[in-house]
Amino acid sequence: MRAQIDDLRYRYHVLNDPEVTDKMYEGLMDELRKIEQEHPELITPDSPTQRVAGKPLDEFKKITHTIPQWSFNDAFNEKDITNWIERISRMLSRSERDPAVAGEKEYGSVQADLNYTCELKIDGLHIVLTYEKGLLKTAATRGDGKVGEDVTQNIRTIQSVPLRLKEPVNLIAEGEVWLSDKMLKKINDQRLKINEPAFANPRNAAAGTIRQLDPKIVAERKLSLTTYDVSKIGTKIERLKDYKISVETQAGELKLLKDLGFSTDEDWRVCKTQTEIFKMYDYWKEHRHKKPFWIDGLVIKVNQKKYQDALGFTGKAPRWAIALKFPAEQGTTKIKDIFVQVGRTGALTPVALMEPVQLAGTTVTHATLHNFDEIKRLDVRIGDTVVVEKAGEIIPKVVRVLEKMRTGKELKIKRLKDCPICGSPVEQKIVGDKKKELSAALFCANPKCYAQELERIIHFVSKKAFDIDGLGEKIVEQLIDEGLIKNPADIFSLTKGDLEPLERFAEKSAENLVKAIEKAKSVTLPRFIFGLGIRHVGEETAIALANQFKNIEKLMKATNEELEAVEDVGPRVSESIFEYFKNKESKKLVEELISNGVKIKKQEKIETGNPGSGSKDLKLAGKTFVLTGTLSSLSRDEAKEKIRQLGGSVSGSVSKNTDYVVAGENPGSKLDRARELGVKVLSEGEFKKFLGV
Repeated sequence: MRAQIDDLRYRYHVLNDPEVTDKMYEGLMDELRKIEQEHPELITPDSPTQRVAGKPLDEFKKITHTIPQWSFNDAFNEKDITNWIERISRMLSRSERDPAVAGEKEYGSVQADLNYTCELKIDGLHIVLTYEKGLLKTAATRGDGKVGEDVTQNIRTIQSVPLRLKEPVNLIAEGEVWLSDKMLKKINDQRLKINEPAFANPRNAAAGTIRQLDPKIVAERKLSLTTYDVSKIGTKIERLKDYKISVETQAGELKLLKDLGFSTDEDWRVCKTQTEIFKMYDYWKEHRHKKPFWIDGLVIKVNQKKYQDALGFTGKAPRWAIALKFPAEQGTTKIKDIFVQVGRTGALTPVALMEPVQLAGTTVTHATLHNFDEIKRLDVRIGDTVVVEKAGEIIPKVVRVLEKMRTGKELKIKRLKDCPICGSPVEQKIVGDKKKELSAALFCANPKCYAQELERIIHFVSKKAFDIDGLGEKIVEQLIDEGLIKNPADIFSLTKGDLEPLERFAEKSAENLVKAIEKAKSVTLPRFIFGLGIRHVGEETAIALANQFKNIEKLMKATNEELEAVEDVGPRVSESIFEYFKNKESKKLVEELISNGVKIKKQEKIETGNPGSGSKDLKLAGKTFVLTGTLSSLSRDEAKEKIRQLGGSVSGSVSKNTDYVVAGENPGSKLDRARELGVKVLSEGEFKKFLGV
């Protein structure tokens, strides 16, 4: 009966091929329990009934690893892999010319013979399993590589872990414990109901589960374990030769693990060239969500064991293997300082200055903390070690604090009462349709605050607004400091003579900037509206307003009701527009812009939502697109422009009215939302075919 139950377990949890229903399986288990209760002398450690056994532990004992547990060096691009391959090839060339190394081949023959196994790098918790005569003896975490924690009692609860191997071998195997997304959602739903914080990701949940002292809790969470390495195998293995499996290669080890009854991932392959490696890398970078576990890259290993032995180890990692990482979406770093930015609308945004961390293929040093309520919720302090996250092109954000890493020297952040730039009082603004709810953000009450003026002008000259080439942030700041401009309208009164005496300016650069300013005087109405920097008015809303009102004068006189009649303009946005144009300073700015020579082009209805588009091919008319992630062949602005040229519109959020979501690399939550709503998702290749480019 034990053999039958174990076979069914193996088919279900390892081969993913259930042969009987859960009810039938539990019926057999109940029958086995009754037999063992009546005959306790028949109970053995490898019995299926003994997976969840024993009382909760008081603490985990330490285990000294027989084989040191190494971590891999990381690679992030083709250059890193090229350097690694060249390095190991040189080492093998030298070692094989040494008579002490069997073979004594020439350098060229090493390259001809050398190949690599490429395996999916599962983002889970590393576990070391020790078997004696085929029976599971211990399971331990990696720890510091020399000493780990004994988590045998918990690992036994995992159904994909064999308690008895198919052959009575002495073996040390390594693998990764992981949790499925589906199970993570279930666990987090339960935790939130009892006011416990949700796990940030499956890896954290798996690690937290394995550290539970009660194995019953571990069993309920249905972890899995996938093995990928044999770090030691007994020399006297009866019948090993009958397997017809070579353990002289990494590929042979993977096959051996599967034959012994372990769960292994099937999506590995042997690659001969770097081109083959990156073909596999590119495929899984795009399709990583097809697997039930999280993948954060590939592990590339020299396939031949004789070459592994020749290459050996550095002080912390094997020379014969490397982890080729996908662009990270999350990382861990330390907060060096927290400062507050004041934006063009006066909003105060706390920003964390961090030690450099790699996220989504780039090094970042800053992350947003959104507002002071968020600082309080996270309990984030200067000096904290934190988890930061980046999705698509969104600025990184701090998602949680690692409280156990605190030293006691961390500094708390107090809520500001005054603007850090001008010293004026700060306030919360009324939000919501009922005008009773206050904003989470704080705002500087002084509309002439230097920081607000600076950000407003930077926004005004940006690519999507007046697009004045040569007016970068540093130049704008210099012009304000010199007293040459105090608002956007002053830009159009600048002369070559004003600019030439300034640092950074020579005769030619001053002349070029004056020409760029003159060119920007002719502008479409949508760009003009967007450039004003009205709160809640983005690029798409500016286009909708231009289509509705045709000229700036009508827009300035529009009532709340008229504004709300515009597509996609709700009460909050209409209120913001109405209040902006009611303000005397705003009206004065528009008047000064026009008196300084700005001419708004005659507005015709823009079917495409794109200022100045003259395309007559409107095959995307009426279709709404949402872009998420990074496109490799187009910038996001170029993609938007092409959609609009063909009559489509672009939205910033996914709803039931969205027709297509275009997903590039590192897509964010918009992709998940699209799947929830059943919105058609286009890859970059499909999107380009759609556009006919």
